[in-house]
Amino acid sequence: MTDTPSMTASSAPLLEVKGLTKYFPIKGGIFGREVDRLHAVDGVSFNIAAGETLGMVGESGCGKSTTGRCILRLIEPSSGEVHFQGQNVSTMGSDALREVRRDMQIIFQDPYASLNPRMTVEAIIGEALTIHKLTPSPESYRARIVDLLETVGLNADHMKRFPHEFSGGQRQRIGIARALAVSPKLIVCDEPVSALDVSIQAQVINLLEDLQAKMGLTYLFIAHDLSVVEHISNRVAVMYLGRVVEIAPSRQLYTQPKHPYTEALLSAVPIPDPKAKKKRIVLTGDVPNPVNRPSGCHFHPRCPKAMDRCRTEEPVLKLVGDQHQAACHLND
Repeated sequence: MTDTPSMTASSAPLLEVKGLTKYFPIKGGIFGREVDRLHAVDGVSFNIAAGETLGMVGESGCGKSTTGRCILRLIEPSSGEVHFQGQNVSTMGSDALREVRRDMQIIFQDPYASLNPRMTVEAIIGEALTIHKLTPSPESYRARIVDLLETVGLNADHMKRFPHEFSGGQRQRIGIARALAVSPKLIVCDEPVSALDVSIQAQVINLLEDLQAKMGLTYLFIAHDLSVVEHISNRVAVMYLGRVVEIAPSRQLYTQPKHPYTEALLSAVPIPDPKAKKKRIVLTGDVPNPVNRPSGCHFHPRCPKAMDRCRTEEPVLKLVGDQHQAACHLND
């Protein structure tokens, strides 16, 4: 775990997300009218300082990846605002958005599906260089690609190969090189190691940390494995059913969780010492349907500490300690 970068009162965050929502309409009937909505992201707010890594964790289907893609407007949000370097990305036209996207990139989860199988590595990495006209000559174009490949641990001989000729870890390195091609400031890492073997996961995480130190990158690191997030994040946001239920500096969150859902997630993280005993919190039931969400606190049907108030009154995300926020009535 790394310390949170200091941010003075006068400095603005690199990324600020306010009340972000994304609803997917559910249509039915003869005329295909909207009959309901799936609430994938429901009023998410957070910020990220320059040079910081914010980890975002939660069970599958909680809205983590949708949040990341809405920030980049790969998916259009239903409402809310995304401010990047003081600019409102949510209202930008296509031309302005293209310019901003030079500073905002993404590394996708699946290194097998995210690379075009018909393109060489040179074409995959060089596409952004061509679109943004970043290399004035063929020589500088090739030199830039070779430099990017070497930066992620590959070499010039890989340029003319196709994605199917590489292992999963190598493909993800190609995806990282593609994201770095335009020298971004923010990278959304959408579960970048979940499809890789454990030994390869450590290599890719170490690479991301080295790149951050070398280039001053800022990460939104999305994952469902808390042990992975622990080692790379300055702060961690925990999502449940489309909402952030807790956000805190990594050390605080892992040692003093303030939300029962976070406690349950942490209790499931394996520990290396076989003699050490750890109390496991087993949640009952399944994650509720995001179409028909529970009233009050959405977590109350599975919460071992639920009170009557939790069933009717929705908790608000608020400060419960130094830089520590949680949405739980137990903290009142």
